[in-house]
Amino acid sequence: MTEGNLVEMLLARAKSRTSPAARHKTASGWQDVSWSEVVSRVKQVSDGLVAAGVKPGDRVAIFAATSLTWVVVDLAIAAARAVCMPIYASNTPEEVRYILSHSGSVLLFVDDDRPDAKQAGRLTRAREKLGEAPACRGVVLFEGAVTGDNERTLERFIDEGKGVTDFDARVAAIQPDDLCHFIYTSGTTGDPKGVMLTHGNWAFEADTIRSLKVMKDDDSLMLFLPLAHSFAQVAKAAWLALGFTMIFAESVEKVVANLAETKPTIFPAVPRVFEKVFAGVQGNALSAPGVKGSLARWAFKLFDEYVAAKEAGKPYDSLGFALAKALVFKKVKAGLDEKLGGRLQLFVSGGAPLPRKIGYFFELVGFTVCEGYGLTETSAASTLNVPGSIRIGTVGKPFPGVELTIAEDGEILIRGPNIMKGYYGNEAATAEVLRPDGFFHTGDIGEIDKDGSVRITDRKKDLIKTSGGKYCAPQNLENALKTSPIVSNSMVHGDMRPYLTVLIAVNEETAKKLLSEKGVTVSSVAELVKRPEIIAEVKAAIDAVNATQPPYSTMKKFHLVPQDFSQETGELTPTLKVKRKVVTARYKAALDALYEGAKD
Repeated sequence: MTEGNLVEMLLARAKSRTSPAARHKTASGWQDVSWSEVVSRVKQVSDGLVAAGVKPGDRVAIFAATSLTWVVVDLAIAAARAVCMPIYASNTPEEVRYILSHSGSVLLFVDDDRPDAKQAGRLTRAREKLGEAPACRGVVLFEGAVTGDNERTLERFIDEGKGVTDFDARVAAIQPDDLCHFIYTSGTTGDPKGVMLTHGNWAFEADTIRSLKVMKDDDSLMLFLPLAHSFAQVAKAAWLALGFTMIFAESVEKVVANLAETKPTIFPAVPRVFEKVFAGVQGNALSAPGVKGSLARWAFKLFDEYVAAKEAGKPYDSLGFALAKALVFKKVKAGLDEKLGGRLQLFVSGGAPLPRKIGYFFELVGFTVCEGYGLTETSAASTLNVPGSIRIGTVGKPFPGVELTIAEDGEILIRGPNIMKGYYGNEAATAEVLRPDGFFHTGDIGEIDKDGSVRITDRKKDLIKTSGGKYCAPQNLENALKTSPIVSNSMVHGDMRPYLTVLIAVNEETAKKLLSEKGVTVSSVAELVKRPEIIAEVKAAIDAVNATQPPYSTMKKFHLVPQDFSQETGELTPTLKVKRKVVTARYKAALDALYEGAKD
């Protein structure tokens, strides 16, 4: 690879590619943007940064939803030799204050101020805390009206940089060890930590993805993932390395409609998205009336047997299953093709473990799902299942150049060109996870199989030790529960308790359909979870998972929560992982009640 950083890759693609660089929705519809147009915009914003007094090594924050402008500003910050501070679009004012203050960001870019029903707009949230981030000299608005002397529109910001002329020299001066991002962890426990990632980290990721040939230069990828997460940053790196077309979804809520409209070939997503697709397909099929419903229930029963056989390493084939594939699952594939645009060839799953049952489902209906593994501290991907050698239940083999080993206690250790420099301003935390020999302690428990593929079994800190001394992996139980159409989310509890219990958030749509079939209507989720029919359905789902577990790892009791876990209520991270500490505190009384009268 001749390009040593992502800006150089952008410049190289502009010289070599004639296909569109990007596609995004404007007031007049979907618009293609050329590589030369992206370069021009990056140069303009980067020149504006220099004119604003931003120096090499200065921190500049972006608080915005995923968009083409986000990527342009991100690359412009890199081209100014500054360091980008991504802030999740869903972050609260206090979280915004923490990142701005902790990083010492000198400038903040913010997108529009259109609030939703659950949260004030981003500009409002940013303004609320700017006074508590003294290093921040000003705000640049992607769009919208300014309200103070320290605010500028993006267009005015660009105008102020028109006299700057050293863009090429700045880009040429970027060194692999120069800092590119501080990506703040989502903070499931304690304050977020600023993970320091370099230009060399991202160049390694980009070059590796190109060499693995998972994607092609004539692909088109729809991006909706938050660019404050390393998973989306890897997708950006792959785009710059290969030169395919990046399609920017309008919003999370419009992803499905956008897929149908733009027909991409690649779709990266977190497992929660795949779980919801499966739950929707299964729920609709099982609740269908008449012969269609009977056929679907029969087919999904055979699918469960197929999964059980796969899990046991046994072959599974029969005339009945062949008929189920032809009569039911072929139609499922056709329905998904129509809904998702008809050209999707590759799903990429990351950010959390993909339940194996979900993997088997997508494989059965003819989709390729490449699951990878990594952390923010490893610049996202360190391993990947590549098409043609996918092993469901594993996260693939380590990237070439990445060393992965298993410590005596089962923890996964990683060393390679993708490892972070450390946590900004936190030498103690850095020393806890980075050994002198360069190996990074991931905090994940796993194993390497005989073929060299990596299997993740749980988070080291999430392991539950019951008062009887038995260790249990809650994530495995939670993933299994979420394959039931009645379960939307769950959290297993039981550390230093006599047995395991679980909080369940029911799938509202599935639950209402089930009650409707029985002639029952409800007006709220709080009312819904009290219905005996729903309680019985959830119990059956838990019993099915318990049947696959040793006695000490079974969930003895459960509680149905009155609303689903969400980011807005602080129970989920931006990548939709459960914040155990928050959920445990919120439902402490309910959890305690599940152990009343219990004896150790």
